[in-house]
Amino acid sequence: MGHRPPGANQIRFSRSRLTGFAVVGLLLALAITAAAVPWIVPDREEEARRIAALGIFVTSYLALAIGKIPGLLIDRAGVALVGACLMVATGAIPLEEAYRAVDLNTITLLLGMMIVVANLRLSGFFALATAWLAGRARRPLILLTFIVLASGVFSAFLVNDAICLVMAPLVLELTIGLGRKPLPYLLGVALASNIGSTATITGNPQNMLIGSFSGLPYAAFATALAPVALSGLLLTIVLVALLHRAEFRAAPLQPHLPRVRSNPVLVVRSLLATLAVIALFFAGQPPAKAAIVVGALLLLTRRVKSARIYAEIDWSLLLMFTGLFIIVAGAERVLLTPQVIDSVGQMHLSSPPVLSALTAMLSNLVSNVPAVLLLKPFIGALPDPDNGWLLVAMASTLAGNFTLLGSIANLIVAEKAARRGVVIGFWAHFRVGAPLTVLTLILGTVWLMGK
Repeated sequence: MGHRPPGANQIRFSRSRLTGFAVVGLLLALAITAAAVPWIVPDREEEARRIAALGIFVTSYLALAIGKIPGLLIDRAGVALVGACLMVATGAIPLEEAYRAVDLNTITLLLGMMIVVANLRLSGFFALATAWLAGRARRPLILLTFIVLASGVFSAFLVNDAICLVMAPLVLELTIGLGRKPLPYLLGVALASNIGSTATITGNPQNMLIGSFSGLPYAAFATALAPVALSGLLLTIVLVALLHRAEFRAAPLQPHLPRVRSNPVLVVRSLLATLAVIALFFAGQPPAKAAIVVGALLLLTRRVKSARIYAEIDWSLLLMFTGLFIIVAGAERVLLTPQVIDSVGQMHLSSPPVLSALTAMLSNLVSNVPAVLLLKPFIGALPDPDNGWLLVAMASTLAGNFTLLGSIANLIVAEKAARRGVVIGFWAHFRVGAPLTVLTLILGTVWLMGK
């Protein structure tokens, strides 16, 4: 028998693996060269570090944008960690400065909110809320309205990614039980969670970053952006209903109350803790302090093992943030020359439409958190940095609805739907998400220009 040539899948896998090895080899070569140059050619040390830092920075951001390195089983968190370590290894940033580059306020706030949401989910609160809404939705359009508003309001205070993890399975179960097509309602969850999270500092990870960088009070941030979020939620209902008219012309719904398992004591306890932490935010307490203190107190219970709470925490997201802080700090230290700052200044970032459009484009190219970190050095130099940060928060969040790949929240909903055999395709999302993104960006930019 003759030798059978490798199939197309094998060839693609080999090419992918070779690409991954080439990327890793290049990065290691840059790191080793940058580390060796001070001993070999002392007067070229800065140039070598600059080239190495640029290579690490660009490669890390490209890998973060596509979510992996071809041919390697590494995720975004791993990419950020490797990039951060290479920045330190090349001397782009000393280890002591790398420690200081990590914004512990953001990490602490995110951890505290994850603990609060974990307690709400494990208590059965979200399932109870969904069942309550289902019992009052008499028509498909009313059901969509309830789902969009619930997803948006919960996401405003409790981190949109976590809300999608909770809401997507509940909405799937509810719509299938009612005999409805799940797709438009799941789109409502994804789109509304992004838009609702625009409203506050605790709505999503990039807003947490902006809250820490800008020092804007929680109440001032919410006052500025909550109207944009509310208008966006109403637009979501209109667009989903218009583009899925057949679903919403249907007859009245038959009452369907899904079976709910909950622990009443834990529900009350978790809900009181959530209300307390939100009250502390608006009272002017530092968000990180309020969230972690309330989160820690929730661990003092005999009803839920701490290990179950820890299993709900997205540790890889915390790791990715830590690595990104160091990557960006290393790039700033070595690459952010006066010439670069002048060049960026000529882009007229002080113009709200320009800053909004640039933020939206960057957010779709490299994802919203890396986009915010990229823009950080330039926002403080604007004539009105507070309004600049609000524009970045608004645009980086709303841009996530443009495509299915635009935000982690979208991907979470799509993945949960796929497990039940419901496909949310790229076009199915794009035909609603793209016009919604454009409309909400225009609305948000005009609103902030008038403030």
